Amino acid sequence: MLADRRIVLGVTGGIAAYKAVEVCRRLVDAGAHVTPVLTAGALRFVGRTTFDALASERAETSLWDEEHPIPHTRLARTAEAVVVAPATARLIAAYRIGLSDDLLSAALIATEAPVVICPAMHTEMWEHVAVQENLRVLAERGVTIVPPEEGRLAGGDVGKGRLAEPETIVRVVADLFAPKDMEGLHVLVTAGGTREPIDPVRFIGNRSSGRQGLALASEAVSRGAKVTLVTAAAPPEQPTMEVVPVETAAEMEAAVLERAEGCDVIVMAAAVADFRPAVVSADKIKKERGVPVVELEATPDILANLGSSKKPGQTLVGFAAETFDLRSNAAEKLHRKGADFIVANDVSVPGVGFEHDTNQVVILSAEGTHVETEHTSKREIARTVFDTIMAARAGNQ
Repeated sequence: MLADRRIVLGVTGGIAAYKAVEVCRRLVDAGAHVTPVLTAGALRFVGRTTFDALASERAETSLWDEEHPIPHTRLARTAEAVVVAPATARLIAAYRIGLSDDLLSAALIATEAPVVICPAMHTEMWEHVAVQENLRVLAERGVTIVPPEEGRLAGGDVGKGRLAEPETIVRVVADLFAPKDMEGLHVLVTAGGTREPIDPVRFIGNRSSGRQGLALASEAVSRGAKVTLVTAAAPPEQPTMEVVPVETAAEMEAAVLERAEGCDVIVMAAAVADFRPAVVSADKIKKERGVPVVELEATPDILANLGSSKKPGQTLVGFAAETFDLRSNAAEKLHRKGADFIVANDVSVPGVGFEHDTNQVVILSAEGTHVETEHTSKREIARTVFDTIMAARAGNQ
């Protein structure tokens, strides 16, 4: 999606400027035509020569010293996207109020292309009311904000303010050019592994991290859908989607069934526990009392309930994590649950499924077709899943 796209990469003065080198490399590797624009502050942390070597064009640094007489308007008119990574509090404030005092801020104000701002600063600066107000205003104007991450900061302490990882930034930029074939659709995605309590301390659970579900939700957002994410994993910061945190299978069932009727596509990517304790102890079970007997009962079958009540035109997708007989087990589940698709993976294969950033799946349809993927990122899996869903929906119209 980034092939031949003209991207202006703005780099401002912060210690995170070194990460912009990797952002530049990844954008070029993805096929983008990258023009770096470095502020005077950025040049105190990184060298122009580095970007000259990696980018598609020489880095530009000044309103006055470039070959083109009006470099900011040239950049603004030719850019298909402007990405600022890192973006300092000063740059964010200048952009918000329209202050043009260097090449980068002038290009930002002059462009009509999509803009992606990737803040990086110390935690106290990030949390300052003025910074948050400036970002809120920019977001309301249509600017994409890639929030910073938690981690070790330049001062040696730990907190929120680290520049998002280059991979994340490049993915957000690619999403700008994703097909908007899901506009007007409401998509519900479930994610993570449910936790079924034994007592206030212990629970029955599984190894699902929720990464595949989040990748699916993010892909749907990038394609223009209205997205609801019901997640048993840690809720992500996703201002572009409705996030409903749950913990147990019962809570997930209630959240999903409450919203299902209004959804066009439901993707049940969560690893819902099949069993839960029939009785939950109100107090922690003490080891000194001996090994307890935990009687189990079945949890609600959310996918089957959705399959039996699926409205006309609704697409229902289930997931199957298997360790043997992948296709036969997935096909049996597909028909038993009344789903339109089953996305199956063999979690016994290294690097596939639970707790990994990668996956490899077979997508089976109720019509008897199948799609196989290579071992790839979970975001690429999400893209293939929705490509398959949208192709089927288009064929049924």
